[in-house]
Parts: sequence; C-alpha cells; structure tokens
Amino acid sequence: MSKNKYDKGRLNLPFVGICTFGKYPYVQDWEHINADVAVLGAPFDFGSQFRSGARMGPRGIREASTLFSFGHAGAYDYEDDIVYLSEDTTRIIDIGDADIIHTDTTKSHANIEFAVKKILAAKAMPVVLGGDHSINIPCINAFEDQEPIHVIQIDAHLDFVDERHGVRYGHGNPMRRASEKKHVIGMTQIGIRNVSSTAREGYVEAKKRGSEIYSVRHFRKIGPKEMLNKIPSNIRYYITIDIDAFDPSIAAGTGTPSHGGFYYYEILELIDGLSKQGKIVGLDLVEVAPDYDLTNSTSTLAAQLLMNVIGRILYNR
Repeated sequence: MSKNKYDKGRLNLPFVGICTFGKYPYVQDWEHINADVAVLGAPFDFGSQFRSGARMGPRGIREASTLFSFGHAGAYDYEDDIVYLSEDTTRIIDIGDADIIHTDTTKSHANIEFAVKKILAAKAMPVVLGGDHSINIPCINAFEDQEPIHVIQIDAHLDFVDERHGVRYGHGNPMRRASEKKHVIGMTQIGIRNVSSTAREGYVEAKKRGSEIYSVRHFRKIGPKEMLNKIPSNIRYYITIDIDAFDPSIAAGTGTPSHGGFYYYEILELIDGLSKQGKIVGLDLVEVAPDYDLTNSTSTLAAQLLMNVIGRILYNR
C-alpha cells in the first residue's frame, strides 16, 4: 500500500467534518445518484410498541461510522488478506434521509418507498438505516417492479403479526406484509427466539406461506455453512437486520432487547456467504436506539457490520 495514498489531500480524521455514513460523499439531488451503494436514513419509529427512540438510529449509526472512515486506502482485512472498500473500486454515497411526517405513518412510509425507488432507478443498491422495523415495509414495496427477491430476516422476533387492534404497519408486521408481495418469492427468518412478538398462529401461517424459521440455537447447532446450504442459491436476496438479533451484551441500544442473541462474526460470515452464493440487492438495518446505550456500542456495532458487509458485497460481485 503506497505511502503516497495517505499523503494526498486532507488527513480528514474521524472526528473532523460532517457525519455522513462512513464520511462518503453526500448527494442531495436524488436525480443524480451515481454509485454502487446509496445509503438512506429512515428515522421513523411510530411503529414501536415499547421503547421509542429508533428515529435517532440513522444519526447514531452515521456518527459511529466515522470511526471506520478509511480515507484513501480502503480497509485491509488481515484475516482475508483483501483490501475492501478501495477507492478505486468502490462508489458509495449518502443521500440523506427520507422525509418523515410526524404522526403520519402512511406519508412517512410513502416517502421512504419513494427514496428507495430513486436508488433502484439509478441502478444502485439501497442500504437503509432505520428507524423501527416497520420501515422495511416501504423498502420491500419499492422492489415491486424489480426482479423477484428472497427476503433474509436476521432478528430476535418473527414480526409476522397480521393485524393487532387495527395496526397493520407497525414493527411487528413487516414480514407478514412482505409475504403478501408477489415479488417476494421466499423468506428465511434467522435468530428468532424466546418470547416473541408473534403468537403461535403467526408461526404456523409463516410456514404455510413457505418461510423457513431458525433460532440462534438452530444456527449454532448446524453452523454457518449448513445454514447457507438451507438458503436457496443463485437468486436475489434482500436482507433485513434488526439489531436485536444480536445479544444485548453487545447491542443494548434497542427498543426490544432479547438475550441469547448473535455475536458480530456469526452474522458477518453469514452475509459474506450469502454475497457469494447469490446477489444481495438491498439491505436495511433497523431498531438502533442510541439513547439506551451510553457506551455507544450498539451504534458502533451497526456501523462496523454495515461497513464490512458493504465491502464484502462489492468485492464478491
């Protein structure tokens, strides 16, 4: 790695400048998206049933991501002996946030869907920062005129509630809504455990609709390679990650923490494998609520995972 790479331009340390995701360029005009990956914030948490605060997730993740703003030389991974996120091969931009209309779920979701469609129209991969898990609903809707997708959910909760007291678009509903879409051809739900957001009949219905469901203990029993073998290959994947899939010991900053969760490398290796056996076309990470974690570890986990996942997706393409 040339020393001159570091000598070009400003030093631009992590604590300097504006907090875009990874300190990548900010593009305000959505008619001029020219990138491989476009990061979008969806600071919406009106779908939360317990602790709110995920509206601050995009801001928290962006700030934490500056720690991993690798500057001119990309990110060298010693274990893989690969330079990920090289400036020569990586085009990542941050397009800011979808406009959220306070107390109006319908309009807020419509604005998120509009933004994701702009990213797809530009042939970029959307990476959406939640927000509560209901923001997955407009994200999946945005793919309606695209080729079919298989949804990979990494989460502590099944989120397969049909309707509860008239609520159909909260953070307990997204996987049920996804299952109703013609362009969603399958679903694998990983990490589901313990007391859940969904009653038994929801699990029965999910399986009836073709969903494959695995707990953390299932995952660890069979291992990541066998887990990958159980997921259809050579297809298009959309991945939705709820931060509560991770154990609260490393991800306390969320509205509905659930003990017995994943650790960092388990999910990084899973997604790395997915990026090799199929095409990841979209990604959201939701339910980071920074105010519940004074150490900022949850936001850092989310940022680190996303930076590394994006690097591997682009490299494996």
